[in-house]
Amino acid sequence: MEARWELELDRETFLARHWQRTPLLIRSAVRDFRPPLSRHELAGLALEQHVESRIIERVDDEWRLHHGPFAAADLRREVPWTLLVQAVDHYIPEVARLRRLVDFIPQWRVDDVMVSYAVDGGSVGPHYDNYDVFLLQGEGERLWRTGQYCDGDAPLLPHRELRILSEFRVEEEYLLRTGDILYVPPGVAHWGIARGDCTTFSIGFRAPRINDMVSRWVDRLLEQMDPELFYSDAGQAPASRPGEIRPRDLDRALAQLQAALDQECCNHWFGELVTEPRYEPEPDNDDLAEARALLASGEAWVGLSPAAKLAWQQEADGITVFANGDSAVFPPAVLPPLMTLCDTWRLERDELAGIVADGACAGLLDYLLESGCIYVE
Repeated sequence: MEARWELELDRETFLARHWQRTPLLIRSAVRDFRPPLSRHELAGLALEQHVESRIIERVDDEWRLHHGPFAAADLRREVPWTLLVQAVDHYIPEVARLRRLVDFIPQWRVDDVMVSYAVDGGSVGPHYDNYDVFLLQGEGERLWRTGQYCDGDAPLLPHRELRILSEFRVEEEYLLRTGDILYVPPGVAHWGIARGDCTTFSIGFRAPRINDMVSRWVDRLLEQMDPELFYSDAGQAPASRPGEIRPRDLDRALAQLQAALDQECCNHWFGELVTEPRYEPEPDNDDLAEARALLASGEAWVGLSPAAKLAWQQEADGITVFANGDSAVFPPAVLPPLMTLCDTWRLERDELAGIVADGACAGLLDYLLESGCIYVE
C-alpha cells in the first residue's frame, strides 16, 4: 500500500520566518514514519554502476573521499564512515514520494533526495551548502550541530574535492530520531554525527547561479538581436585628444547597450534552465513505441517519472511546458491534465480516454514521453 506521509508544519509561518533565513527543528515532523529504504537496500544501490555514490571517512585527522560504484568489501571499514547515495528518488518510487512532503514549494526548485548511511561516529564533517535542505531522520539517531553563516570566503581544510570548514562555531545542537526533520537554509554551517548506525533522507533544493541566469538570458537575447546593429555616435563634438575615450563616449555606449538590454526577450530561458536534469534521460525507441500503443489502447494509466523535471508557465499565446530542460508551447486545453499530472503525479485510466481524444493533449503526452518525463502502464 502506498505510504501517505504528511508534514506536521505550519507552511505559511515556515515560509515567512525560516525559508532561506534560519534553521528549524521539526520534532515528529512525519508521524509514524517508517523509512522507505533500509541501510541494506541503500548499500545495494551503491554497488550499481549507474548510481552516483560516495564514501567519506576520517582517518586520524584526515578526511578521505572514495567514489563508487563500490564492492561489498568497501562497506566494511575500521574507522567511522558515511555512505552517500545521490538521487535515490530516481530509482525508488517510495523515496520519491518524500518530495510530496514539501510540495508547498514549487517542484522545479527540488533537486533530489540523497540518502546517507553512517556507522557510529560517521560524519561528512562540518560544512555548508548553497541550497536548502530538509534532513529527515530515517533509522537510528544523528546528532546535528548548526553554526555560523558562511560564504565563499569561509576558510576550508585543504582537500581537492571536499569542502570541510576549518572553523566551526556551534550555535545549536539537536539529536534527531526517526521522523524528525532539521531544515537548514543555504550558507548555514552544519555538522551531523551518527549515534549508532543511522540513515538520513536529505531532500535538497536547487537554485541556479546568477551568472548562469545572466548567461542564459543574454544568449536568448543575442539570438533575436539584429547582428547588423552597430554603435552610433551621430552629433558628437570634435575630439581635442584623438586617442582618448571620453566620458561622453562611454555614456553613449552604455546608453545604447541599455537600450538593447531593455528590448523584450523570450522568457523561456528560465524554465529551461531550472528543469535541466542532473542525469540525461535516454528514452528507448522500443519503449516509446510500446508506451504509445498502450495509450492508444485505452487500457493504461500515466505516471510522472521519478526523475522528471517538469514545469509550466501560462502565457498570452498558450501554455509553455518545460520538460527536462526543453520547452514547447501548447494550447490552453492542455492545462487541466498538466496540472493534475504535476499535482498527483498520475493520470488515471478513466481520464485518459478524453485526454487522448483531444489533439493538443495527445500532443502533450507524446512530448512528455519523448522527453522522458512520463511512463505508461
